[in-house]
Amino acid sequence: MSQPTLIRHTGWGYFPVAALARLPFAMMVVGVLTLVTNATGSIALAGLTSAATGVGVVVAGPLIGDLVDRFGQRAVVLPVGLANGTLLALFPFVVMSGQTAGLILFAAVLVGATAPQASALSRTRLVGITRDRVSDERRERTMSRVMSYESAVDETAFIIGPVLVGVLASFVAPWAPIAMAAVLSFAFVTAFALHPTAAVTDADVVRAPARALLSRPILVVVGATFGVGLFFGATLTSLTAFAQSVGHGEQSGLLYGLMGVGSAILALLVMLLPARFPLTLRWVAFSAILALAAAGYATAGDLTTVIVMLCLMGLGVGPTLVTLFTLAGERSPDGRSATTMTLVGSALTLAQAIASAVTGALAEATSATIAMLLPVAAALLVLGLGVVNALASRRAVVELVAPRPITLDA
Repeated sequence: MSQPTLIRHTGWGYFPVAALARLPFAMMVVGVLTLVTNATGSIALAGLTSAATGVGVVVAGPLIGDLVDRFGQRAVVLPVGLANGTLLALFPFVVMSGQTAGLILFAAVLVGATAPQASALSRTRLVGITRDRVSDERRERTMSRVMSYESAVDETAFIIGPVLVGVLASFVAPWAPIAMAAVLSFAFVTAFALHPTAAVTDADVVRAPARALLSRPILVVVGATFGVGLFFGATLTSLTAFAQSVGHGEQSGLLYGLMGVGSAILALLVMLLPARFPLTLRWVAFSAILALAAAGYATAGDLTTVIVMLCLMGLGVGPTLVTLFTLAGERSPDGRSATTMTLVGSALTLAQAIASAVTGALAEATSATIAMLLPVAAALLVLGLGVVNALASRRAVVELVAPRPITLDA
C-alpha cells in the first residue's frame, strides 16, 4: 500500500491560498513607498514611511512567531490578519487627507506590526506536516522539495507584489495597491488561518531555549538575509528616484518587478541543482553574480541599461534568497521553527525599510546616480557573509573528520 504524500495531507486547495496570502506582505513596502511619494512628492518622507512599516514588522514579527510556536497558527494568524486588513484599508485615507508626517509614520508602524507573515508560517506548516506525517522513505526528498517550492513561491510573491503595485498605481490610482492589499488580506490571510493545516504545531516537541536562536550558524544567515533586504530597499528607492528623474515615477514598482523575471525562473530551478553544488557554494556563487550586476546597475546611464541590469540582478538574488531560507530551515532549533522563519523574514523587511529611508534621503540630498551605488554595497555584504559561512562550514568539516590523537593511560 502506497504511503500518503504531502499533498494528500494538505489538499490541493492549500497551495493557492497560501500563495495569495503572501501578497499583502509583498505589496506593503512598495505600495507605501509609491503612495507616499505620489501624495506628498517627497522621496525622503516616502522612504521614512517604508522604514516605519519595517520597524513594525521587526518589532512584532518574532513575537508573532513565538506566539505561534506556543499556541498554534490559527489562534494567532486570524486576528492578526483581520487587523492588518483593516489598517491597510485606512492607510490611504491617512496619507491623502493631509495628516502630519508623524501620524503617517505611526500608521505605517501599525501596518507593519500586524503583518501576518504567511510566507514564514506556510514554510513552518509544511515542514511540520512533512516531519510528522510523511513516511521515513519519503521524508528527506519531500523536505527538499518543500524548501525549494516555498522559496520559489516567496520569490514569485515578491515579484508579483511590486508588479501589481506598479500596474495599479499607473492605471488606477496611487492608493489602489494598498486597497488591493487590504482586500487580499481580508480574503486570503483569513482563509490561510482557517485552513485545516493550521492545526499543525510543535506542541509535542521540546522547545530549545531562546538563546539557541543566537547561534553563529543562524546569525550568519540572518545577517545575509538582512543584506538582501538592504539590497531590495536600496534598489527600489534608487530606482524610484531614477524613474522620477526620467519622468516615469509612477512606474517604479513595474520596473522593479522586472528584476524578478530571471529571479523567479532560477528560484524554481534551484531544486534541480545537484547535491555536489552545496548550499554554501551556491550562496557565494549567486551573490557574486548579484554584486557584479549591481555594479552594472550603478554605472548605467539610461533606462534601457537599467532594465537590462535589473534582469541580471534577478539571476543572482533569487537563488541567493532560496539558499538562505533553506539554510534557515535546516538550522532552526527544535520547537522554534516559526520563530526562526519570522526572525529571518523580519530581518529582510527591516533592512529593506532602513535602506529605503537612507537611500531616499541620499537621493533627495544628492542625486539618483549616487543613490544607485548603495545596492552594490548591500550585495557585497551578502557576498562577504557567504564567504565567511563557507569558511566556517569547511572548518567544521575539517574538525569533524580530523583524526584525534591517541593517548595511552599511565
